[in-house]
Amino acid sequence: MNRHEQLAGHFVERLRILPALLLLFASACKSGPKDAGFVLRADAATQTAERNAALDTSRRTAIVDAASQVGPSVVSINAMTRRQVETPSMFDFFIPQTQEQLVPVGGTGFIIRADGVIITNQHVVAGAERVIVTLRDGTDLPARVLGEDPITDIAVLKVERAGLPTARIGRSRDLLIGEWVVALGNPFAFLLGNSEPTVTAGVISASGRNILPTRDQAGLYLDMIQTDAAINPGNSGGPLANSLGEIIGVNSSIFSSTGGSVGLGFAIPIERAMRVADEIVRNGEVRRAWVGLEVAGAESMADWKAQGGVVVVSVAPGGPAARAQINPRDVLVEANGRKLRNFLDWEAVKLDLHVGDSVRLRLRQGSTVTDRLIVTGDLPTVTSEKVSVLRGIDLITVTPGVRAERGLRSDQGALIFRITSQIAQATGLRSGDVILAVNRTMIRRAEDVGQIFSTAPQRQPIRVHIERAGQYAFTDLVFR
Repeated sequence: MNRHEQLAGHFVERLRILPALLLLFASACKSGPKDAGFVLRADAATQTAERNAALDTSRRTAIVDAASQVGPSVVSINAMTRRQVETPSMFDFFIPQTQEQLVPVGGTGFIIRADGVIITNQHVVAGAERVIVTLRDGTDLPARVLGEDPITDIAVLKVERAGLPTARIGRSRDLLIGEWVVALGNPFAFLLGNSEPTVTAGVISASGRNILPTRDQAGLYLDMIQTDAAINPGNSGGPLANSLGEIIGVNSSIFSSTGGSVGLGFAIPIERAMRVADEIVRNGEVRRAWVGLEVAGAESMADWKAQGGVVVVSVAPGGPAARAQINPRDVLVEANGRKLRNFLDWEAVKLDLHVGDSVRLRLRQGSTVTDRLIVTGDLPTVTSEKVSVLRGIDLITVTPGVRAERGLRSDQGALIFRITSQIAQATGLRSGDVILAVNRTMIRRAEDVGQIFSTAPQRQPIRVHIERAGQYAFTDLVFR
């Protein structure tokens, strides 16, 4: 076959496949507009998804992330507390009537251990007979109070549940004034209808705030974190978190003339709360460190600039301060590097001390500035021997150390270290009272009270003379 015949054969073969090519082309032409529409719709869907993703990114701020990280660990607390409540009566104008009732108290807490250890404020569960913890999903769990510390206003609860979500703990020592924070809690208990924690946002307004105690304030609110994040009744015990979702404080109190938030909220530094919680979990209570000196109190607040420090008014004989050669009328200028402006600064230093910690003091003795080192010890009332009487009262003998620790006027007697609520109600005596005399017999040791009570005649009143809060009083007891 010559070259021309080969070319003719190839041409005929291509003519045979031409109809198939034309059919394929026609089919492509028919489907073209439909596929083009699909491409256009795919592009529109992609653009919508991109817009939604961009919107989601713009809405998911650091505050949203912080709230989502901390929220699962926040719990609501309902404590049933027995209190004296005024009851309506037509004679209320003359004699107000009161009746003891179980009253619900609402608060907040947060989980610090997956096995159910929870931190809250002590004033939320003070005197509670029953405590119920509600998880974020609405589950109710009975809780035990592992321990309370009224001085720092921290309490620790325990629920029997494993695998609970825990909070990430941060630090409060390097807070930035103006940085974002979120407060989570259970305002006004369950009046809002569910157990989902409320989130409010604000900034760190100040740090190191010392709140001057009032007469009915048991806790010492020192070195507090101030925030304008809304904190309302029921938020007590809830967490204050930074923008990283780390808990930096425990919401505890507000300044308000209305009872609601006005932008002056305060939180306990998380380092203090965790230290107290750790001691309660390990020991069931908090061991207070003793330095063995007292300083001028609220009456000297107006003179702090002129004094240039805190004036020592008394030193316990043989105590840590005495061993460090500190004397009355010395002026404390610094403690552990912290400048002391008034007695609240000094109380803040003591509040965060462990037993056995050292305190480096700079003080002024006359015209000389010198440094001293105090090694703290246990409180004298803790180490003193206890004498039990009436199956519900623990007494300790008043010593110079005990007198200095409690600020007593009397230099002898028996201090009531612990008393049951039943005995307190029956006798009128309280923890902290000093029994000075029974009838006409002076009390010099705790054992004296036990001997007199054990030989007291039946159904005949005996008069117990006491010192209470710096005042002298008496109560009459009858043994049956």
